[in-house]
Amino acid sequence: MYYLFAICALLATEILYIQLAKSFRIVDLPTDRSSHKYATVRGGGVIFPIALFLPYYFGEINSSLVLVVLLVAAISFLDDMFSLSQLPRAVAQIAGTLYLFYDLEVLYLEWYYVLICAVLFFGWINAYNFMDGINGISVLYCLVALISFSVIEANYIYHETFAILGLACLVFSFFNLRQKAVAFLGDVGSISLAIILGYFMLHTIVATDNIYYLLFFAIYGVDAIITIFIRLLKRENILKPHRSHLYQQLANEHGKSHIRVSVCYALAQLSLNFLLIYGIGMANMSAILFTLVLCTIFFFYILARINYRIKTVS
Repeated sequence: MYYLFAICALLATEILYIQLAKSFRIVDLPTDRSSHKYATVRGGGVIFPIALFLPYYFGEINSSLVLVVLLVAAISFLDDMFSLSQLPRAVAQIAGTLYLFYDLEVLYLEWYYVLICAVLFFGWINAYNFMDGINGISVLYCLVALISFSVIEANYIYHETFAILGLACLVFSFFNLRQKAVAFLGDVGSISLAIILGYFMLHTIVATDNIYYLLFFAIYGVDAIITIFIRLLKRENILKPHRSHLYQQLANEHGKSHIRVSVCYALAQLSLNFLLIYGIGMANMSAILFTLVLCTIFFFYILARINYRIKTVS
């Protein structure tokens, strides 16, 4: 009954928001850098910060995560409506990140560890924000992360949180995981999800003292890192919207179905995560194995880029 109430409430919230967004013209209009061709409601991901209220009400998550997500979501929602400058967004993200680092006791580590965590956290937030242009990829990737985190013993205390967020993913998928999306996450959704997933990643690493859980985000992480490197070589502004990621090129230049591309990315990450958990075993991971896994992903990723590059030229 509890989960039925949750999914009904989230579905009603999403439908109401979509209708309001259409009335107030909170929509994404296609441009030459877009991966869509139709005006689409922006900000449908507002249900994700709202979804946190249920596990918070029942005492499963503390106020720190909720407050930070609400702060960043509020600024991001204003950006979805009015296109704010980078300053208020950056200030909100920095303040929120520092507060989460304090809550997770990351600030008590050596300064260089804190710096590395900060760079990875901010990089993750901004990289995840780019995913929203391909229908379904962000929400499916989030669902894979939630499933993966939920089977880790250190995260059993968050089983209700993962379940509610998973239901929110299913609700949003109904409107987003289709060839012609009804709604996009918008900054309010993508940045909120990035912070939520980043929080649980940090919690998992701190609770298990195992940094190799970073591999749970490796498929998209490798795509983001190589894409940034390529754009830097081309002397492009890496902070501006683009269509340079492999998944964007597959959907745009090569005409692959958005759904197919999104499912492939999600299944690749899910397969890797379950291999790490049930095949290799995260307790057995070492620096050598970690490097080997990353190099393998890099190899197949570069191979895929070269393959599709050759097809484009020919």
